[in-house]
Amino acid sequence: MSTSAADLRALAIEETPFQTVSQKQGFFRGSGRSIADVWAHRELLGLLVRREIKARYKDSSLGLVWSLARPLIQLLIYYFAIGQVLGAARNTPDFAIFVFTGLTIWGLFSEIVSSSTGSIIGNGGLVKKVYLPREIFPLSSVGGALFNFGVQLVVLVIAILVLSHFPIGVTLLLAPLSIVMLVVFATAVGLVLSAVNVYLRDTQHFVEIALLVLFWASPIVYPFTFVHNALHGNWIEQLYLANPVTIAVIGMQKALWAGGLEGAGATAQVWPSQLGLRLVIMLGISLILLWLSQRAFARLQGNFAQEI
Repeated sequence: MSTSAADLRALAIEETPFQTVSQKQGFFRGSGRSIADVWAHRELLGLLVRREIKARYKDSSLGLVWSLARPLIQLLIYYFAIGQVLGAARNTPDFAIFVFTGLTIWGLFSEIVSSSTGSIIGNGGLVKKVYLPREIFPLSSVGGALFNFGVQLVVLVIAILVLSHFPIGVTLLLAPLSIVMLVVFATAVGLVLSAVNVYLRDTQHFVEIALLVLFWASPIVYPFTFVHNALHGNWIEQLYLANPVTIAVIGMQKALWAGGLEGAGATAQVWPSQLGLRLVIMLGISLILLWLSQRAFARLQGNFAQEI
């Protein structure tokens, strides 16, 4: 009895050993392999970041101007509503610089978290068709958010040079420390939310509400001095300062808002004690959270293609 060519091919396929495409990883092992995998696809990550930036301004006549429109409009609203109508500007020197500094660092956090949450779903076609480290999708959202933050930071620096001046001394170092800490923390949050959102699509709506709460739970449009005067350093104030976003916002303000360091009398501002140490501790905690988030992501990514 002769064997057909089709039967021979089927037999050859059956005898071919399986090849591992996505390696199964334990919770406490595989972090190095995941980092190496992302690094091997760094060119693709760069392409995704550029695609995200171009898609945001596609067919737009004003281009990058739109990345400034929202924070500038927010600045005007809060300046007049909170600063002038409610009188916060009277006890807050350089109130416009104060608010814009908070809005700039807050915009970085909120954009990383919100964009990362929907990044896997938004790239469902690629997830279902080819194998690549799925972490690059939320990481591309981080890259796009950093680009927009860079544009807004340039405008903030120009505004400080025109309307005020930079604080002199080591205080300026709080700015890069705050940015790095917040990016690590936001990436950790965005990474795990992007995976959870694949299985529970309501996650995106929850994130919108959580960001609204976090905005008002951080001293962005009101100075920390108001919080301290109301709580007088009690345990609720310490709980308030345990929020990494709050510490990052205050760190940026102390680094770039000269009016907050020079005020006297009624305009004198209060700052948390050992702010630099708090930022370093938060950075360490954020790095641990980033590792835990990546391990959770690795465990959840196995069924992404089926769930999408």
